[in-house]
Amino acid sequence: MFQDRLLNDQTRLVGLAALVHALSVKAPVRRPSAVSEKHIRGSHRDEGGWRLYDKRYWAGENFADHLTFALRHESLDLLVLKRIFQAVPKAEIEAFVKAAPTGVPTRRVWFLYEFLTGDTLDVSDTPNAAAVDLLDEDAYFTGKAKLSKRHRVRDNLLGTNDFTPMIRKTPALVAFTASGLAAKASDTVGRTGAHVVSRAANFLLLADSRASFAIEGERPPRNRLERWGRAVIQAGRHPLTVDEIVRLHGVLIEDTRLIHPGIRPDGVFLGERDHDNNPLPEFIGARPDDLDSLMRGLIKANARMRDDGLDPVLQAAATAFGFVYVHPFQDGNGRLHRCLIHHVLAERKFTPPGMVFPVSSVMLDRIDDYRTTLQSHSTPLMEFIDWRPTPDRNVEVLNDTADLYRYYDCTEEAEFLYGCVKRTVEYDLPHEIDYLRRHDEARRSIMEVVEMPDRLADDLLLFIRQNNGTLSRKRREREFEALSDKEVAQIEKVVQDAFDGFETASHE
Repeated sequence: MFQDRLLNDQTRLVGLAALVHALSVKAPVRRPSAVSEKHIRGSHRDEGGWRLYDKRYWAGENFADHLTFALRHESLDLLVLKRIFQAVPKAEIEAFVKAAPTGVPTRRVWFLYEFLTGDTLDVSDTPNAAAVDLLDEDAYFTGKAKLSKRHRVRDNLLGTNDFTPMIRKTPALVAFTASGLAAKASDTVGRTGAHVVSRAANFLLLADSRASFAIEGERPPRNRLERWGRAVIQAGRHPLTVDEIVRLHGVLIEDTRLIHPGIRPDGVFLGERDHDNNPLPEFIGARPDDLDSLMRGLIKANARMRDDGLDPVLQAAATAFGFVYVHPFQDGNGRLHRCLIHHVLAERKFTPPGMVFPVSSVMLDRIDDYRTTLQSHSTPLMEFIDWRPTPDRNVEVLNDTADLYRYYDCTEEAEFLYGCVKRTVEYDLPHEIDYLRRHDEARRSIMEVVEMPDRLADDLLLFIRQNNGTLSRKRREREFEALSDKEVAQIEKVVQDAFDGFETASHE
């Protein structure tokens, strides 16, 4: 067994998994590698949570062999690497670097050791070797390269040593980033009258606000929805700072009599409680002592991704999901996490001005996928968090966990968010505009049959649509008894024609 995964007896651990096992490192290896004693067609295959390699890929028996294998064949995992670097004697890393100081894997290890640990190896600066990128641009989404002359390595990470997400170039994300969704949204809005666009924006904002609360199991009053909606529509107008995030939290949580305003001073968890109200956590947020450095790191990483021109949806995923994993507030983290998505998309002008993509509505529709995405990251971390219940039935974390939140792979989260954005651009936005056009057409035609106030015409239109194209007897006898049978029939035909084919639209 390795981290709850059964390993076939005809295979051997290799790379990060081998090092984590040998050094008793406490960190999750999310896709461990093993070498089979048998031949594997195509060099490797994925099976049962393992990546199995052909026997000719066996790295060797020592530390250097497995570290080199990890750098060449496995996804870069900064959390696991840092824990490995902390577990081995510094002299062993120095010997690894000095054995081949100009080698590409060697220089990457050297740079990462000093970048992650803050410690300097007793190794002379690299002579004039050709500089190499830290991340392979064919395998990862990267930032603008910054050359480290000491290592002759170009740092093209998405963040800093305080906070760094990783996003792999999967086929899905490559296709998403090339799909031109921002241009499609602008084109949809550009072909629509300003009045209709304004109304569509209001409807989509309200839908997003309602859904964001519904995800948390809440049904707030209208005034609270509108207050939160005003905060969302302001997204991107101010630079993202810790103070701005705290300000947004104050908009969300207006009554602070029973909750600490601002960054929390205690632990936080998600999960259930037993019959004595003691915590049964499924997820535990970062320790309060680590929140200052983690939040400052998050802000710096977001600024680097923005300034380096990373795709806006990828930036939104990295910042928003990184925030919700840190969980810096006692309450409201989920809604703020979704608000940060709007902030990045608006600031980067991915969203048309004044428009809010109803991402929360899509998340609510895909709630199981949303929860699975969150849990696929958070659940593996729980094994490495030592905690105990407090007298006030909260949680207290006993070990150093900051790096569990500082370094993470955001690929799955980015794929999920891009899928949500795709639906809002290709379905929700044009669907809402189409609805409003049909609605306005139907109302104008109703007025040609019978003159009535706009409000009454809207009600009549709604009642007919709710009753599958006809006015119910109850409504006919109550609100609209003054209408003749001929007039009702004409109006029903008007609504049916205006909305013909509308309900068959699909967002799948």
